Amino acid sequence: MEDNKQDISKIITQDKVLFFDMDGTLVDTDYANYLSFKMAIQSVINPKQFLPFNPNERFNRTILQREFPNLKDNEYQEIIRLKESFYSENIGQTKLLPYANEILDRFFEFNTTVLVTNCREDRAIMTLNQHGLTDKFKHKIFRKSIAKDQHINKFENALKTLELEPQMIIAFENEQFEIDEAVKAGIPIENIISV
Repeated sequence: MEDNKQDISKIITQDKVLFFDMDGTLVDTDYANYLSFKMAIQSVINPKQFLPFNPNERFNRTILQREFPNLKDNEYQEIIRLKESFYSENIGQTKLLPYANEILDRFFEFNTTVLVTNCREDRAIMTLNQHGLTDKFKHKIFRKSIAKDQHINKFENALKTLELEPQMIIAFENEQFEIDEAVKAGIPIENIISV
């Protein structure tokens, strides 16, 4: 996996389809995401204390439930809704991550490139536009609106939606859980680049 970084030009042939994750792979959105969650949580439940930003742990729905286990479902849904709306105020806190962007810049004109993200469409497009990445993808697969505890394997979803064989894919991903999901979807481990 990690060793593939050095030999990237050997494994990316023109017949390969490149899957790119967004958050943490192409763009560092962690601080903007944290600020958006913080604003949303303060608007809904106004806790006395709030977790400081932790650059080693992305604040997400799982962390929200862990840190605020007594949230009612309507509070949870309102926090998620507000977090999405506050993101536009914090988008300036996002920044490009060099490695995956260098690969995208190098291959997007020759290979089919696909954004495969668990991010909601409006936030993903806003982030791509912020960094001039929107037109570098032939296809964009976003998070579907699903209930609070449901999970969809984004790689299986992309393969099915685009009718692709897993062996054709080179995937760029930063989260171990998602790397495991790519393997479950049939993408060969040697075709998954951990960034």
